[in-house]
Formats: sequence, structure tokens, C-alpha cells
Amino acid sequence: MNKMAASMVQSGEDAFRKIFKFYKRRNPPPDFSDVIDFSRGEPSDKVVAVKLEPGAVSDVEAARVGLQPVRNWKAFSLQGYPGFIFIPNPFLLGSQPFWVRQCLKIYTQKPNVCNLDMHMSASDTQDIWGKSIHGLSFPPSAKREAKTLLERLRWVTLGYHYNWDTKTYSANHYTPFPAELHLLSVQITAACGFPRFISEAGILNYYRSDSSLGIHVDESELDHSRPLLSLSFGQSAIFLLGGTCRQDPPTAMYMHSGDVMVLSGQSRLLYHAVPRIVPAPQGCASLDMNSHSLDSTLQEHTVLEPVSDQDWAVCSKYIQSSRVNVTIRQVLGPGQNFPETFSTSHPRNEGDQTVERGLADGAFLKRKRSNSCDCVDTVQT
Repeated sequence: MNKMAASMVQSGEDAFRKIFKFYKRRNPPPDFSDVIDFSRGEPSDKVVAVKLEPGAVSDVEAARVGLQPVRNWKAFSLQGYPGFIFIPNPFLLGSQPFWVRQCLKIYTQKPNVCNLDMHMSASDTQDIWGKSIHGLSFPPSAKREAKTLLERLRWVTLGYHYNWDTKTYSANHYTPFPAELHLLSVQITAACGFPRFISEAGILNYYRSDSSLGIHVDESELDHSRPLLSLSFGQSAIFLLGGTCRQDPPTAMYMHSGDVMVLSGQSRLLYHAVPRIVPAPQGCASLDMNSHSLDSTLQEHTVLEPVSDQDWAVCSKYIQSSRVNVTIRQVLGPGQNFPETFSTSHPRNEGDQTVERGLADGAFLKRKRSNSCDCVDTVQT
């Protein structure tokens, strides 16, 4: 924790809130000197190296989803945070643009759900990408009448759709989880020692430069023994990881484009938040306009599709000032079912197998903490 921030925290106060407000502060700006930067790859008294399982994922399997061979990844944890794994950008050069394009163009499509659905008709949110291309094509100096739909986007849900009002998943509100995103999740979690991970729900948060993510715990999933996977693309962020109560002061760290975070074990139910978006480091190759072309040898076996110059022009314009975070969750553990079953069931991908699971009509997975919130703060749209 930053020394200046630590001096602000008094015994018995909400330490997390104090540190959150410290890093969110605009004037005067906070001191970032104590923010951990895992991209430097330097273990310290706080940062410890983590041994992954290269044999769990072949080089071909990794490359298929745009990842480097696992033996080349660097992975770290923090003292006092068992189960927390941070992997600085394990993506192959040229593969991140595909995932950025998926988050902006593909995953925003219906039948997936987004925040714009709350106050717009289905026809108005049917093609968020197509309706935003013209507005995002203006040069920076040009004046526009209003923000595009992409710029007004705050969240999208996949698979089992999260209900922000009830803080629950509804068993009968489900759409197929993207196969390529599931495959990416399976490779990463397997390398971290969690085989047979099943991607059942996803939340995409879209951050503008003045956005933040409130203090919360991700506990709506029925089984907490499975890890939570987090992927970051675009601009960087300050991420705060705390303890099991808000009196525990959090640790601040950077999340850069391509960084991967896994919360598992004792770290699965810790408080966390994003108080601030910060500019990506100078010379970040993953955001380079010329890095969207896949290597020809990679194109043979990959699920990644080439990103057209036209699509990348829109994507790069967006991420020059924005960040996208993708969290993937397994809602149900092996053999678990929703509280009540009825005749309708949805297929559940498990490797190459398809498992049919009875779903509850109107059954919900309930959160325990009413003050939890994992939606990007709504800024003026």
C-alpha cells in the first residue's frame, strides 16, 4: 500500500474505501510510486514467482488461441494472497487485436445483453458496432453531436446473464457462451493448474478514461472452488486487491493490455476494485497500429481470424482512450444443479463433451453481500 495512502487509514475505518478514493483523486493526482508493475518481472519481498504447468497446454493449443508457449509465460503472486496469479501479457504479437475486435464487434451483438438495453429498444441496440463506425471515424479534432453507442457501452454479459439489480444469475436467462473465448479460458486455467474449467458466464466491462469499478466481491457463482479469470485489453488500470473485509487495506497494481489475472482458492472471494484508468505504457506493442496482422504460420491452426484494416481502424480509435476487461466464471461446480429443475436444459461445453443440465425456471443464485457491485461506474453519456 502507498505510504501516503497508508497514513490516511485509521483503525476501524473502511481502509479499502480510503485507498480507493486516494487513487481515484484527480486534483492533486495521487502518488503511483508504490503501485506494483508485474510487467517488470522482478520478484521482491511482496512479489513472488509462480510455477505454472507447461505440460498441461501444448504449444499448438496455446498458439491456436493466440498465446505464447506456456514455458515462456511469466507468472507471479503476492505475499499474503494465496491463489492469486498474475500473468503479464502471455499473448503472441498480433493476436490481441482479434480479441479486442471480438469484444467490440462480436460480443456486443444480440442475443447478448448490455447496459444500453436498459433504456433502448432491441432494434436500437441490434448493431452497436455498425452504428458506431461513422462516429468513431471522425478525426480527434472534429466535433461530434453525440457519443457513439460503443462509447456509451458500459457492460455486456455472456452465457448465464448476470442481473445487476438482484446481483444474481437467472437459470433461465442463458445464451451460448462464445466457443473461442471458452477455448482461451480453458488453456489459461489449465496452465494455472485448473483443468476442466467450464466457461459458463462472462462479464465484459468497458471503461472510458474517467471510469472506475466499485469495491465488490464476485460471489454470485454457486461454486467458489473454481477460479475467476480476468483479461485486460486497451489502456491500463490501477487494480486494488484487498482482503475478506473492507477494513483490510488493499494492494495496488497495474493491469496493462494483455495481462491475465486468476483469482482462486483463498483469493477467490477477496474485495477488489478499479479506481482509475491510466494511459498505457509508451511503446506498448500490443496497441500498435501495425500489430494486427497474424503471422502466416499461426493462421493455419488458429481460431483467430484476421482483423481487417477497416475493423482495426475503429478498434484502435476506441482503445486509444478506453479499456475492456473480460471476466470469465464457472457458475456451477461438477455435478451441481440449480435449486429446481424443469424440462428445458442448455448444453454445457466440457472439453469435447456436451453435458446436458436441468435448469431452474426462475431459480436464482444469490449473493450474500448486498453492497457488492461489479459494474463499471456509469459516467455521463
